Amino acid sequence: MKYRKKPVVIEAFKLGIDHIPTWFMNKVSLSEIVIHNIKSPTGYCEIKTLEGTMRGEHGDYIIKGVNNEIYPCKPDIFEKTYDAVTEIN
Repeated sequence: MKYRKKPVVIEAFKLGIDHIPTWFMNKVSLSEIVIHNIKSPTGYCEIKTLEGTMRGEHGDYIIKGVNNEIYPCKPDIFEKTYDAVTEIN
């Protein structure tokens, strides 16, 4: 069988490039995310997830999913999977 991904709206930002949203920094305050010099091209973050700790590199998208879960995504995969939303109905 084949399946199509349901259209959902998520929040995301590029680590070390875009403005860091409050929802990300809240997780840093709770020690669920550890940041390492994220403004530097060699910076990264470590995100505690149900699947274990995931590493987000400088320039990766950091996604807040539909259940408020946070995880990194490489730019090429993100751009194949998501389109920008200009207006939410």
